[in-house]
Amino acid sequence: MMSRFSSDLPPARVLGIETSCDETAAAVVENGRALLSSVVASQIDIHAQYGGVFPEVASRQHIRTIYAIVDEALQRAHLGLTDIDAIAVTRGPGLAGSLVIGVNLAKGLAIAQNLPLIGVNHLEGHIYSAWLYPADVPHPPPPPEFPLLALLVSGGHTELILIRQHLEYQRLGGTLDDAAGEAFDKVARLLGLPYPGGPSIQKAAQDGNPQAFNFPRARLEGTWNFSFSGLKTAVLRTVRELESRGRNLPIPDLAASFQAAVVDILLQKTFHAAKVYQAKAILVAGGVSANEALRNAFLSQREFPVHIPPLSLCTDNAAMIAAAGYFHYIAGERHPLNLDVLPNWTLS
Repeated sequence: MMSRFSSDLPPARVLGIETSCDETAAAVVENGRALLSSVVASQIDIHAQYGGVFPEVASRQHIRTIYAIVDEALQRAHLGLTDIDAIAVTRGPGLAGSLVIGVNLAKGLAIAQNLPLIGVNHLEGHIYSAWLYPADVPHPPPPPEFPLLALLVSGGHTELILIRQHLEYQRLGGTLDDAAGEAFDKVARLLGLPYPGGPSIQKAAQDGNPQAFNFPRARLEGTWNFSFSGLKTAVLRTVRELESRGRNLPIPDLAASFQAAVVDILLQKTFHAAKVYQAKAILVAGGVSANEALRNAFLSQREFPVHIPPLSLCTDNAAMIAAAGYFHYIAGERHPLNLDVLPNWTLS
């Protein structure tokens, strides 16, 4: 298929806005890659008391902070809205009440400055986080090569996506139940570890033996799908059995063994798909890609080039939305001002 993109891409500065869940973020990206600024206001401390994201609280917090976040992103980039070529905003998937805050602000700015408006899929944004680099880097790294096999792992998604060219996605499979990040949160709660579960499990696992417990791996042969509910249930049964015998829970060993099982199945499935579809490289993105064990497992092999964003771009941010928005912008895509949010928007 003929690509819509030439090797010499036109210059453009895109302001990105992200409010899909509990991070309020804005960023300015130049030419789809050079990161001029990125500002993220996290709500983790606010939602920790609930053991997860409380949607209504998240929406109110977005309202309180979003204007200041956008203004700071422009100031850090030493630019004004008159220097921006387009506005990209997360349209979905995510929490409807949170998405509306970002989309409405983006519409207002687009009207005020007569700028093109581009609604971006949040998952697509995670993919394009691998294209970003700090603008002050003297020698930019080469972008990922196509065809590219992407593993998207976060609190709400675990998916394998084949990317043949910019903006061309084929969803191979995804989780049938809990996403990997959701499984981390639930197991952390089971072990009495604080929210969010990913960092808590990783910290506890540092002193544990990943082979202490042989937790199951759901391989789901013949598909590219994932399942983590059986693994979560196995941890629950092990905890109840240990407690019934009056034993103290070996938290580090349980955390390390659970983490090893998740990493193992993600690694095996991704590499199998990369071989079958003859990918030139692998991309791992999303909040769970910040997990040290997962990063090390992918980066330690030599069979495929692996692209994993820096930790600051693994969790939700607006730089990735601006980067994805750039490629839609130069492809001539525009959205009308009646753009609505799509909380369950799939990437295809």
